Amino acid sequence: MAYKSIATFISDAATIDPALEAAITMARREDAHLDVCCLGIDHTQPGHFYAGAPAMIYQETLDRAREEAEALEKIVRERLNREEIRWAAESAVVQVGGLASFVGMRARFSDLVIQPKPYGEGRTPDAEAIVEAALFEGQAPVLVLPDSGLGAELGKRIVVAWNQSDEALSAVRRALPMLMAAEQVDVVVIDPPAQGPERSDPGGLLTQMLSRHGVRAEVSVIAKTMPRVSDVLCRYTREHGADMLVMGAYGHSRFREAILGGATRHMLEIAETPVLMAH
Repeated sequence: MAYKSIATFISDAATIDPALEAAITMARREDAHLDVCCLGIDHTQPGHFYAGAPAMIYQETLDRAREEAEALEKIVRERLNREEIRWAAESAVVQVGGLASFVGMRARFSDLVIQPKPYGEGRTPDAEAIVEAALFEGQAPVLVLPDSGLGAELGKRIVVAWNQSDEALSAVRRALPMLMAAEQVDVVVIDPPAQGPERSDPGGLLTQMLSRHGVRAEVSVIAKTMPRVSDVLCRYTREHGADMLVMGAYGHSRFREAILGGATRHMLEIAETPVLMAH
């Protein structure tokens, strides 16, 4: 298994540099084809206009979205023309209600999607929608970038957040190419349940599976000494000098995490290293 099709979706000029530079680096490293989709997003709701106005206003907003998409594509093409990697770039106009299905259709045929962190200063709701669409509708692994970017030694030491969930196992399987290339993999288990199926050997079966792929992995069972699991993972990653985190995404519903919070949503807010997520 290898990452041979890498994709990134750009809807904001402010995110072109971090997303594109990381995607180029990964495409070169993996000898992969890079697909860049530049999106012009129409946020209007035609059904809310008064009679007689929709056609005129709708056309105006579509034209504006098309101009934005084409402007993004021009910048992207100028940057990619200086590279020797294999790449393709396109611009597309989508209504906000169709964003998830559009991104999902393209993401599902990619081995890896690379996106900047969707929360933070200057980020728009579109950034969150794109990440979630790639994860859910596209069923693709997403490498989420912190503000500092990809980092100089991505994948040298990787932390795997393990909680026995389907989402965590999916993330591990999608991250195998990077795990196999890593010098060290730390499988971190936080407060394993006393009555769980792995109660006698937390993370043992996972490390056995990884070892058969040549992955050098060690298990660390640690206590939840902070209110949020995401805070504990970030601290562990920082203290052990890891440059990447692998974790399952949205073990609870997106609605529940949006209202009540959750490890995925909080990690997307505070991540200091690249995080590979899968659902």
